[in-house]
Amino acid sequence: MTLTTTTHLNFTGDARAALGFYQSVFGGELIISTYGDLGMPKEIPGADHVVFGLVASDNGFRVMGYDIPGSQGGSLAATGSTRRENGTTVTDQPFFVSVRGTSLEEVEGYWSKLASGASIIEPLAASDWAPGFGMLTDRFGVTWVLDVQAAYSAE
Repeated sequence: MTLTTTTHLNFTGDARAALGFYQSVFGGELIISTYGDLGMPKEIPGADHVVFGLVASDNGFRVMGYDIPGSQGGSLAATGSTRRENGTTVTDQPFFVSVRGTSLEEVEGYWSKLASGASIIEPLAASDWAPGFGMLTDRFGVTWVLDVQAAYSAE
């Protein structure tokens, strides 16, 4: 038996744009089905909103998203806040999306794309626990933690 977990993001009208952006960052296939595709009359407001969206790439990246029925404009994730204060990350966000790579070069590539239009909470840089660590909130209000896998020492 194999188990896979996939982050599922909830949006209020911009799931298509967000998922397209994530595909441009991580590559892979983008699958989108709208409420209209699944039977909602196309003339009803919201029929063109995403009921099922998925970005999946060969490198293991997967994220799902949809537009909450009856919602308009913006991301629910944008309602919280995350900031650096006295060297500590302070947040009321219920979750972060974490992406871990095996090299700094790999992570820097994703970082530079995700950072477009983002609020940088913690710049990508070496830390005490990883060769690279950074945190940002993207233009859709989703907070991402990117880091480089560190060698494990059992000492």
